[in-house]
Amino acid sequence: MPATDAKEFETDVLVIGGGAAGVFAAVRAKGKGRRVLLVDKGGIGSSGCTPWVTEMAVFNEKWGDSREQWMDYCLTNGDHLLNRPWLERLLDDSYARYEDLASWGLPFTQTFWGRPHRAGFPSVPSKSLVIYHGIKNIPDVLRKKVRESGIETVERTMITDLLQQDGRVVGAAGFSLDRDRAVVIKSKVTVMCGGAASFKPSGFPVASLTGDGDAMAYRAGAGITGKEFVDVHWTYADHPAWGIFQTHKFLHHPWPMKLYPFSRMPVPLLKSLFKNVKGDTVGGAGLETGSNIIFEAHEGRAPVFMQSPVPGTKFIYHRELVGGASCGMAHHKAEGIWPIGTEGGTEVPGLFAAGDALGSMQCGADYRAVTGMSFSGSACQGARAGEAAARYAESTGEPHIDDARIAELTEAIFAPAKRKGGFTPGWVTQVLQNTMTPYFILYVKEQKRLKAALTIVEFMRDHLVPMLTAKDTHELRLAHETRNMVLNAEMKLRASLFRTESRGTHFREDFPARNDNDWFAFVKLQDVGGKMVLSKEPLPDEWKPDPSVPYEESYPLRFPGELEFLKGKRTII
Repeated sequence: MPATDAKEFETDVLVIGGGAAGVFAAVRAKGKGRRVLLVDKGGIGSSGCTPWVTEMAVFNEKWGDSREQWMDYCLTNGDHLLNRPWLERLLDDSYARYEDLASWGLPFTQTFWGRPHRAGFPSVPSKSLVIYHGIKNIPDVLRKKVRESGIETVERTMITDLLQQDGRVVGAAGFSLDRDRAVVIKSKVTVMCGGAASFKPSGFPVASLTGDGDAMAYRAGAGITGKEFVDVHWTYADHPAWGIFQTHKFLHHPWPMKLYPFSRMPVPLLKSLFKNVKGDTVGGAGLETGSNIIFEAHEGRAPVFMQSPVPGTKFIYHRELVGGASCGMAHHKAEGIWPIGTEGGTEVPGLFAAGDALGSMQCGADYRAVTGMSFSGSACQGARAGEAAARYAESTGEPHIDDARIAELTEAIFAPAKRKGGFTPGWVTQVLQNTMTPYFILYVKEQKRLKAALTIVEFMRDHLVPMLTAKDTHELRLAHETRNMVLNAEMKLRASLFRTESRGTHFREDFPARNDNDWFAFVKLQDVGGKMVLSKEPLPDEWKPDPSVPYEESYPLRFPGELEFLKGKRTII
């Protein structure tokens, strides 16, 4: 299945990824008078996490919101490991982005919530506004705005590589999913909005999020961060592919989101909804249902059941739950390309990023702050990145790409289709899932298990990925996605080994406590001479928890074994 032809495009601003961040980036860049091309592996507004949005967090002091309270609340719930400037930008911009979306036709319903105070937590915003709208409307509204803005779009096209000349990104290359055709795009600047990274798990609609953006940026020399953190959504054991998003939509959920806006619930409520939940707190991420299920299973108290009411009847039945439904993903806004400043810039000239593709750490080490911050963050970050990219395009020259480099990339893109023998991407993906999805690898972590999994992933990287095969464009997409997922697995395992503490959704059974002395820092991964190099990037001391406040108050939620560990090693506090 060799490529029979090639389609070339030229533009000022190339946006990769058509979710909320990508659409905002494209619209804002177009509004600055630049030529814009928006490319998506699926359909604009219909890929990744964007179609499943159910709320948007909006900060507005005129509604009674307190900036200090929001910051205090988010810092504590994010285990203090936040990129504070990016959180500040969300507070600055979220109301304007809400007004944008409303003007585009998104059907908002305003819902004010008074936040209940819980022991051990700071005061919370008294009138945080979270906006609910019809889920099905998002793709239509975003696509309509893109069309009205006159933005050129290319859909069902997988971008596999960034094109560089003299260290600057000057476009991208990939292939069409509908015909044997290479796609080459020359651009003055590129905005990566390709979303997060998963291993195509059951029970969570993220099968298109295979770390493509992270992989492309990493191979181009960008730093990557946040890979040690995990998302902790859950699903049903009996029907794992029929996940929580359907329950939100069809009201099988025992606690409607608009009644309980916290991802972490008070223990009495948690115990009333789930069977076999023991203790007062279960883990640093333990009041989040997904990780609670995992910790309970690890302690020998599985299965855990949810009490599900049958709508319109008095009947209640129990459904067994399993955690880790979105295995491979970090929680929103944690993982992604290393940011420079707060305009979407990266370390690679000509490359910007936004949304879940940007490692903004806007919410810190756990996504349990004000619900709806992910959608709000994508809109705010996309708008900033789009405007910054437009300015960059105005100040830079026309892109130039060597024909020899284009031919070399095209050959590599279609290499799996030319192999006479090897491994199918479906089989390699299954091996990867079998290695990475057991809860005791990425959720309850320990050095020996992480190293064992890394050994297998390294073998896959060196011996299976180079022998991937494809018999058509569908399998060619799968082959490139599998390559990217294997890279993502290596990143997650190495970052998890590197951070020898527990924090947020990163739990090390052998280091079950936060360690501000050594690990008040982000972990950064980068390709240096073909080797994955990890570094510790410390945060300012003034961002640390108040040293006069006892550890147990700065970090009010407990990991299993945390306090016992601290009693024997007080020096780590």
